[in-house]
Amino acid sequence: MNAPVEFTAPAADQALLRSVLRTSLRLLFRGLVRPPMPIAGQRAVLRLLTAASPAPRGITRSAGSLGGRPCEWHRPQSPRGTVLLYLHGGAYLIGGPSTHRTICAHLAKRGQMEVCALDYRLAPEHQYPAAREDALAAFQELITLGYKPEQIVIGGDSAGGNLSLITSLRLRDLGAPQPAALVCFSPVTDFSFTQIHEPPAGDPLLHPKWAAQALALYCPAGLAPDDPGMSPQYADLQDLAPLLIQVGEDEILLNDSLRFADKAKAAGVDVCLQRYPDLWHVFQAHAGMLKAADFALAEVVSFLRERGC
Repeated sequence: MNAPVEFTAPAADQALLRSVLRTSLRLLFRGLVRPPMPIAGQRAVLRLLTAASPAPRGITRSAGSLGGRPCEWHRPQSPRGTVLLYLHGGAYLIGGPSTHRTICAHLAKRGQMEVCALDYRLAPEHQYPAAREDALAAFQELITLGYKPEQIVIGGDSAGGNLSLITSLRLRDLGAPQPAALVCFSPVTDFSFTQIHEPPAGDPLLHPKWAAQALALYCPAGLAPDDPGMSPQYADLQDLAPLLIQVGEDEILLNDSLRFADKAKAAGVDVCLQRYPDLWHVFQAHAGMLKAADFALAEVVSFLRERGC
């Protein structure tokens, strides 16, 4: 069994920028992306907030399809051979490749790897397990295209982190090869939401009513929120792919990461948990502007390279 790795990142600097970002997120995201705003309105808000996302130099973006779903590819000029299947966040209700271009492009740049952002199906139009089926089909098509499992990383943020975990577990249950690694930014691991964290500084991004709305719209009637297929906190985690979890300490989902990392370690998983003080849910999306985000993405690359990716 591999020794577990855990660390707390250095205290975040850029206090003025962090204050501006916190205030903006609290007003423009937390204040709007929740009931009673209709889902169509929530989707529009996120598209507007992420409309300006210039790619770093040396990265090209192109549209495509994978596993029967649209996707966007972010490619460096000389990729190393690793491909990251990126599964965006948004509570399984909102978001898409276009809303997560910054984080995908910076991962491609730092890791010199291809990043494919999948436009998987969303609720309420498509409930669980539609998104998992899309992610499985995308992984399998990557193999058909010639990528070996040891060249494929699956990663994502928030709901996309959840989707990364349940996709890996489903691959294991099907007897299919595992990806080389998993990278999860603040993953949802427990849809029962019974152990929500209350950070003293507050969560500037996520409103508890939005979490409740996500559960109501994503979970099919008759399925318990703690079903292991949907909430990996309650699954058997043996033979899960090597896993990196990064989580901010000022977010309501902090305990999802801490509890899952503990359970994964107990199951013998190669897991690295990284905690980031004074930062919020999926702060990595501010790459290229926030130094802590750049630091976190550099840690992703280090984690992958240590595992031969």
